[in-house]
Amino acid sequence: MECASCDVGIDHCHGTLVVHPEGGFTECTDVACSDGDRVRHGLIVDCQALGGGCGCATAPGKPLLRKAS
Repeated sequence: MECASCDVGIDHCHGTLVVHPEGGFTECTDVACSDGDRVRHGLIVDCQALGGGCGCATAPGKPLLRKAS
């Protein structure tokens, strides 16, 4: 399967952007992603929708997937 956005050169990410309401930051599941901009991501979820939840509200020091720059 080919990605239509890749074929036409649109700047995008294949990962899922995870949005954290606590602190207002985002992270991406794609380790190669360096931009947490919502426009680049076709898949965006709230961190509480993750399996098992995130816990960012109760455990601010918890390791995250990868913090986007």
